Amino acid sequence: MNIKSSQILVEEAKKSIETLNSKEVKKLAENNEITLVDIRDIRELWNEGTIENSKHIPRGMLEFWLDPNSSYYNSNKIKDIKKLVLYCALGFRSALATKSLVDMGFKNVAHVDGGFDALKKIGMKVVTKEKK
Repeated sequence: MNIKSSQILVEEAKKSIETLNSKEVKKLAENNEITLVDIRDIRELWNEGTIENSKHIPRGMLEFWLDPNSSYYNSNKIKDIKKLVLYCALGFRSALATKSLVDMGFKNVAHVDGGFDALKKIGMKVVTKEKK
């Protein structure tokens, strides 16, 4: 079987999306200029925490929760949205997710190079995500 690898998909996505480094994201977050969106699986948040003040929209539901025409549309998730900045663990899923939102027509969207790991390393506050 001849398929395109996930690595190639990520590299192709990065050519058509905005990528921010962790320093840029930290500054934008401190100035309250962005809405951080953690797209990791809920189990990752339970195990590792999440960046303070991030919204959680799981990767599998992202397009549905943000599409006003979807039965899954969740207007509570997108109140007072500024620039959407997506992150995952390392920046691969968020690159693909950002490309998907760009393809949907979102203009003010980017992703974090290095993901959650890079945001932790730069000193952004990690908070515990409680199981409900």
